[in-house]
Amino acid sequence: MQKIGLLSDTHSYLDPQLKEFFAPCDEIWHAGDVGSIEVINQLEQWKPLRCVYGNIDDHKLRAEFPEIQFFYCEKVKVLMIHIGGKPKAYRASALAAIGEFRPQLFICGHSHILKVEYDKEYEMLFVNPGASGKHGFHHVRTAVRFTIENENIKDFEIIELGVRG
Repeated sequence: MQKIGLLSDTHSYLDPQLKEFFAPCDEIWHAGDVGSIEVINQLEQWKPLRCVYGNIDDHKLRAEFPEIQFFYCEKVKVLMIHIGGKPKAYRASALAAIGEFRPQLFICGHSHILKVEYDKEYEMLFVNPGASGKHGFHHVRTAVRFTIENENIKDFEIIELGVRG
């Protein structure tokens, strides 16, 4: 069993509330638009980190992290990319990766909109944790945590970190 903390779109701001929220987690996953290496350094002090770079991330972050990550967590195939779209409106590159890897869990960021939805067409769970940073058009900053046990993805919890500004 793995407990996962998931965030995206920090845009160089790491909310201090996340340290406690992610404390029971085994890993932290960041779905891009990190903004600064300082955010990475802090997250890596808390827990093991998996990350993809986003469209605002500089050459340093792009050199350290891939655009797309495919991996197994327990018995679940996970695909993570920053700009993925959403069910029925995936970005072309995300659709290609979905076709290639056939994930059971598809994670992306970019939209700043928290969304968890089962996609029947691709037989996968779509998760966007929203944005936890202070920059963007979102109103409330969010992150999520959940559990993966064998092939089950369950126990989703959301934290609202306050208003954007």
